[in-house]
Parts: sequence; structure tokens; C-alpha cells
Amino acid sequence: MEIEGIVTNIIYQNEINSYVVAEFEMEYGDTIIVGYLPFISEGDTLKLIGKYIEHKEYGEQFKVDIFEKLMPRTLEALEMYLGNGNIKGVGKATARKIVKKFGQETTHILKYEPEKLSQIAGITSEKAQDISTSFIENWEIWQIVGFLSKFGIGAEHAQKVFKLLGVSAIEEIEANPYLLIDIAKGVDFRQIDKMALDLGIEANNEKRIKSAIKHALIRTTYNGHCCAVKENLIEFVQQLIGVKEEEIENAIIALKVADEIVVEKRENEEEWIYLIAFYKAEKNIAENLVKLQLAKNTKKIHNVKSEIKNIEKRENIELSDKQKEAVEIISNNNVSIITGGPGTGKTTIIRTILEIYKEKKDKVVLCAPTGRAAKRMTETTGEEASTLHRVLEIGKINEDGIYKKDADYQCAPIDADIIIVDEMSMVDIFLMNYLLKSIYMGTKLVLVGDSDQLSSVGPGNVLKDIIESGKIETIHLDKIFRQAAQSKIIVNAHRVNNGETFLSKEEETENSKEDFFFIRQNAQEKMLEEVISLSNGRLKKFGDYDFFQNIQILTPTKKGLLGTKELNKVLQEILNPHRERSIRKK
Repeated sequence: MEIEGIVTNIIYQNEINSYVVAEFEMEYGDTIIVGYLPFISEGDTLKLIGKYIEHKEYGEQFKVDIFEKLMPRTLEALEMYLGNGNIKGVGKATARKIVKKFGQETTHILKYEPEKLSQIAGITSEKAQDISTSFIENWEIWQIVGFLSKFGIGAEHAQKVFKLLGVSAIEEIEANPYLLIDIAKGVDFRQIDKMALDLGIEANNEKRIKSAIKHALIRTTYNGHCCAVKENLIEFVQQLIGVKEEEIENAIIALKVADEIVVEKRENEEEWIYLIAFYKAEKNIAENLVKLQLAKNTKKIHNVKSEIKNIEKRENIELSDKQKEAVEIISNNNVSIITGGPGTGKTTIIRTILEIYKEKKDKVVLCAPTGRAAKRMTETTGEEASTLHRVLEIGKINEDGIYKKDADYQCAPIDADIIIVDEMSMVDIFLMNYLLKSIYMGTKLVLVGDSDQLSSVGPGNVLKDIIESGKIETIHLDKIFRQAAQSKIIVNAHRVNNGETFLSKEEETENSKEDFFFIRQNAQEKMLEEVISLSNGRLKKFGDYDFFQNIQILTPTKKGLLGTKELNKVLQEILNPHRERSIRKK
């Protein structure tokens, strides 16, 4: 349904994604509106399309799907709009004076005869022009919102479009709609393509083909890849937009000349195509790793064997030969990798290195790619560990949902003698690039992880690729220590990696922990019943596991009966139907 009115009070406004909760005054009554409403301020007159919903805590609300900003219908509304803080140089008092002086002519004066504003005390000719410019710019944004909405592109993208293209945005988009692919991340290429064709752009237009190529390369990165085989790329683009291979080849050449892509020919003559930022990141990683490795080893432990013995005696531990070898490798190299599956002693090596360098008064920085991994590192070492983002001071993610793709972005140098990064399998190429550019020559870098563990959300398989390159000294830990071997989770993880079946009852020992169960089930409905049963009492009875304290459910998909969306909905209904309300009341 459609409603019209004025925003009288903004209750909540998310500055990042523009989600708004506001009081909305209509001719026949007031309501609460919710939705993604960028550029909204108190005093704005809006036409909204959406539907009324019932919030279990706050009652009836109007959920906005589409909105349009209208010029205020009344002088009261116009005064409120001008005084809402969005017009440069106009506060509530000045807005009142302008509307009182010019009445129904106010909008015309602001647009076409701003010099008349100087008739009001306190407004100079220069300020009058600034007010007019600000008023027009504010209105231009709304023209962009309206223009984009005609093509199904949400208003949440309008702010970024205006920031980059300014008041001429509509003209520029009409000339080349594919600009939106680069500006408004996450928009559907097919949607933009349809918009372009509707505006009269020809099917074999070079801008269209170039945009399709870049879209295909971006799609590749969503699956963790940094580049694509040229043949596969051409085939995908042909299927996407139906143009000739020769036309795609020409567009690839044009993108290469413009430094937007890199075409890399490998030893087997196969050509791989990168977006420029991804190529730069990979190249920087390789160059900086080699440079760091070849720098003078100023932090070498000259009496490493006796240092290890001292640690063993003081900590009452006994390192295996492989663990001792790992400590020596770290001592002898500026960059080293410690890899191995769960329970193979990686943490003991970290603790040993930590103790040796602390004894020497050297500064050790412990970090990991996620908050949970950093917390775990703190727990196992007894020393404070941070996320890589915090160490590098780059924030978690940017507004596009990925790290900044500027391969030349400079991070603050890290003040450390030795940097130990745990859970390296989860580090993507951009994060690794920033890390290496932030390390002083002579600082030791120790990369710890399991290449069979969770891979990075972002593009690249950094740990695995560095190991396979053979350029960095690596110690592979393969022995499961006795205490870890009691865990069937750890034993089965290694068996799966080795292509073996789960541990059978006959193979279990007296000391085997009851920490792993495999329930064989093919029907989705039966699987859901099992998940609900385990979460809602069975595990509580088995080991006093509370759902809200100890239980986590992992699923490989978002959609379907067993996807995250449906599972969350079902589990909330069963386990947490009124929890949100009771927490808010407290």
C-alpha cells in the first residue's frame, strides 16, 4: 500500500546501511516507519510504498519497500525541511525567517533567485548562493534515488553514486549505466545490463562487454579465486551477454591497455586473467616475503638448543624432535611456517618461542585473523593476542563487505621483534598483503596453521600456496600427541584428511573421549528432528551442555530446510520464543 506524510522524529538511524526507524505523521494519523531510507532527515515529506507489519515488542509498524521524497506540501512542512540541518547555513531560526519572508515562493527563490535571500538580516550575498547550492544538491540526490528506483536499484546505493558522480550522476549513468557495477557493489549485473539495453545501448557496445568481463572476474573472487583461465572467462561472458569471441578478445585488450586487468601467461602457455588489484596483492605478497626472508637475521637465537632445554626444565614439558626442529627453523629464518593438523603440538611451539623471546626482552606480537581465534590464542598461551585487523588498524571490513582492494594501501608499521600469526588458513590475499607491508625488515614472522582447516572468506589460499611454493622454510607436524589422541574429534579429523573412515568402536581405546558421534541420516526432515532433539535436551542430559552456552550448529548452506535461515527460525521458535522481550524488559 501507499502512504504519504512527514518524518517528525528519527528514533534510530544506522549510518552505515541507512536503516531507519522513525515517527511518521500523516493527514489521518501517525505511525512508525522502518526500512532502508538513506538521506532521510526530520521534516522530510515522503511517499512510501510498503506494508504494515506487527512487531511483537513495538506493535504495528509500516515496513518501507520503495520511497520517494516529495517537495513539502505546506509552509509548515517546508520550514521543518529547511531547518533540519541538511541545507548549509540554514538552521531552524533562519528557516523560519525565509519561509515567513517568501511564503509560497520560497522554493522558487531558493532554486532560481537566491540573491533575494540577502534581503533577510544575517544572510550575505555569498551565503545566499551557498544556501541555494546546498538546496539544489540535496534535491539532486533525490532525483538520483528516483532514477535508480525505476530500474529496481535500491536507494541505499544512491548516496555512494552521488558522492562519486555528483550532480551530473544521472547524465553519466545514462551515458554508461555500467558505471554502477563499479560504484554500487552487490548490484545484479543482469539488472544493470537490462537498464542499459532499455536506455538504447547496443548489445555489442564495448562498455557492455568490458563490464561483463569485470563482473565475471569479480564473481570468480566470490568463490575464493584470484583469477580466471582466459578460455573459461570468454565462455562465461559469451553465455552471459551473447557476443562474439572476437569482440570479447578486443575488450580484454582494451582493459589490459587501461591497466584494469592483467593477463599472465604461465609456463604451459595458458593465459590467466586478474583484476589489477588482485594481481598487485599477489605480486606484493611474493616480493615482500622474499625480501623479508633475505633480510639480515637480527633475532637469531645463537644458543637455541640450550634455550629449549631451559624451557623444558622450567615448564616441565618435553618437546618432540619435530617441535625442537620447528624452534630451530624459526630461529634460523626471518619467515617460517608451522603447519599440521589438530593435536600435533603447534600451540606448544608457540608457547616455547614466546618464552624464549620474552627472556631476551624482545617484543612478541600474537595475532589471528578472527576474534575467536585470537581469544583462543590468548587462552592457550596466557599472553594477549589481537586480531590482525586491530594490529594493522584497518578495521574489520569496509562497506562493500570485503577488505579494501587498493593494493597500495599503507598500514601503520607494527612495533614488534617477532610476529606470530595463528590460524593462517583463514587469511586472504588482501590481509596478507597489508601485513607484509607493515613489517619492518629484521622482524621475524611465524605463520602457524593447518592448510586443511577453514579457508579464508576472501580470495586466495595464502597458506597452502606459500607452502606449495617451497620458498619458505616449513615444518610439517604429523604426530598426534597422546592427550590429543584421546579425542575422537582430532583422530577422525586426521582420518578424513587421509581418506579413511571414522574411528570404529573396535578401534577406540579405554581412554577415548566421548566427544564425537556420527548420526547417519539422508532425509532432511529426519535430520532436522535430530538437530532439534540434540539442541533441546539430549546434549544437556549427555554432558550438561546448554544450548545458549555450549552448543553451536554449523550448516553448509543458507537456503533450504537445513539452511541457516530456516534453522534459526525453527530453533528460535522452540528454544527462544520470548527471550528477546524478557531481555529488553530487564
